[in-house]
Amino acid sequence: MPITKQYLKSKPECKITFCVPAKDASKVEVAGDFNDWNSSELKKFKNGNFKAQFNLPVDQKYQFKYIIDGKWENEIEADGYQWNDFAAAENSVLEV
Repeated sequence: MPITKQYLKSKPECKITFCVPAKDASKVEVAGDFNDWNSSELKKFKNGNFKAQFNLPVDQKYQFKYIIDGKWENEIEADGYQWNDFAAAENSVLEV
């Protein structure tokens, strides 16, 4: 489940692309600090990947998780993981 980062030269932001290979899934969403934990749906492509892009301020860390067909999942290639007492589980961490 790779994440790509493209730092913008014109402003202190980074274009983050979430790409989740989930061929058999019908719906993939991402929720995290950057969208106030309101899930955002990723677009499904013919190759079975789901993608979404966000421009996020740099020099910050963001906690997030994927929701794949209703099940919360961490990013296996995250920059790290952080315990969250509210969820009683670890969340993926994205550093930009």
